[in-house]
Amino acid sequence: MEDVAKTVAGASRTMMVMLLSIASISLVVGGIGIMNILLVSVTERTREIGIRMAVGAKRTHILLQFLVEAIILTAIGGVAGVVFGIAGARLLTRLIGWPTIISSQAIAVAFLFSLAVGIFFGLYPANKASRMNPIEALHYE
Repeated sequence: MEDVAKTVAGASRTMMVMLLSIASISLVVGGIGIMNILLVSVTERTREIGIRMAVGAKRTHILLQFLVEAIILTAIGGVAGVVFGIAGARLLTRLIGWPTIISSQAIAVAFLFSLAVGIFFGLYPANKASRMNPIEALHYE
């Protein structure tokens, strides 16, 4: 009986590491996607950034604008992920009969982690936008 318990514990650990690896890779890929979307947004809105800076917007205003965009983008993704996760768990319970426990702490951690990914991967494009030279940005076409 003890050998069976050790085997089950080892298999559980292996599954946890595998799922953690897959989730980490997914978060990095998603973060890079967010960063690329924001970099394209910075490039497309270079003239707007130049106008805002010429009118008096400070570096922090531009930085916060793009960080808020990244946070909103990841918040929408986080909410969608939580909704699909809960729906998937309930569907699994209904179809297969496996009991699933949905923890409010797990939901909160997942959502906050998605926001952290947005902030981390949104910093580079936001910083790039805030460091633009207003004169060069106004000439950009």
